[in-house]
Amino acid sequence: PIGVWGQRHRHYLKEHRRATYATLLTSGKLNSYLADIGRHAEELLSRRIKQMAEAEGVTEQLKADNQMAWVGRMNNIRNRAMEIVNTELIYV
Repeated sequence: PIGVWGQRHRHYLKEHRRATYATLLTSGKLNSYLADIGRHAEELLSRRIKQMAEAEGVTEQLKADNQMAWVGRMNNIRNRAMEIVNTELIYV
């Protein structure tokens, strides 16, 4: 399975990098390429979220003390990390 990140990248390739898309498709490497992109994207997302949470002091203690603040800050971090993944890996 290629996952959501692979699907996003496939859509980008179809719209903006048609030659690359056609080459991968005709060579039979498209699905493995997209699955690899998906794995890398998930790893990058996870790593970025962890780094940002540590840098901003979003801890398990905050989660225990004030869940709503923790959820809000983690949602913000996750959204920023997703933008980084999109910029660095998906829409390139």
